[in-house]
Amino acid sequence: MVKHFVVLAGACLALAAGPVLARPAPGAPPEPVRVMVVGTYHFGNPGQDLNNARIAPVTTPEKQAQLAALAERLARFRPTAVAVERVAADPDTLLDQIYPRFDGAMLASNPDERVQIAYRLASRLGLERVYAIDEQSETRDYFPFGAVMDWWKANGQEAAFARLNGPVAAATAELERRQHTDSIGDILADMNDPGDALNGPAGQSAFYYGLMAAGDGRSQPGAALNAGWYERNARIFAKLAAVARPGDRIVVVYGAGHNYWLRHFISMTPGFELVEASPYLAED
Repeated sequence: MVKHFVVLAGACLALAAGPVLARPAPGAPPEPVRVMVVGTYHFGNPGQDLNNARIAPVTTPEKQAQLAALAERLARFRPTAVAVERVAADPDTLLDQIYPRFDGAMLASNPDERVQIAYRLASRLGLERVYAIDEQSETRDYFPFGAVMDWWKANGQEAAFARLNGPVAAATAELERRQHTDSIGDILADMNDPGDALNGPAGQSAFYYGLMAAGDGRSQPGAALNAGWYERNARIFAKLAAVARPGDRIVVVYGAGHNYWLRHFISMTPGFELVEASPYLAED
């Protein structure tokens, strides 16, 4: 869980072989923007999570074969654009500034999930529209977790946090174990399964809502944290909405801790349609 708590000619043939989207009749509403959120753990873990899992290298031949197969399954969704967890250098276009430098050799040396999943997929399909939609601020703390812990300590409630963090720590330990037995795709399928109470979006959001318990009539640091977390994710979605075009099919590759709110905004915003990722992530 994130503390702020994954041959061009051939691609053209694959696209041509797929069903063709019909153009809307005159006066008909525009095609919805279909969005698939791929919530992932950080392959090159930067150590910024509240519970940091030890991540097995994804640049080994075995893991690379799994990721190549994963890209093929995601390609069946026929994406027209990809979006990643990066702050854009150009806020006017929001185009990812790293993707133009991507080549296949990067897959052998850079474990970052943006490279291994997002760039690999976009390159496989010959896409030029890879967007950087992350939101960060030098003046706004979107995840003031220190204030939450200070409140718990000042009120002698460290045990309350330990109970809240228990399922997260268990999920982290399970992730470490599964990396040696299960494929990356199957692990991500569970992380994106809305019915998975521990690893899925509902389990992730339960932790944030549980932080609401940090507070009283004078101070509500848990509520402040949730407000900041909501704002950050709202701004991320607003950037996605700014670049989306009617009829787009967008794959969003993001830290799994964002999964709940990104899914919420996509599901609740007119003109957008959420597409479940798990069926595309799990091994055939």
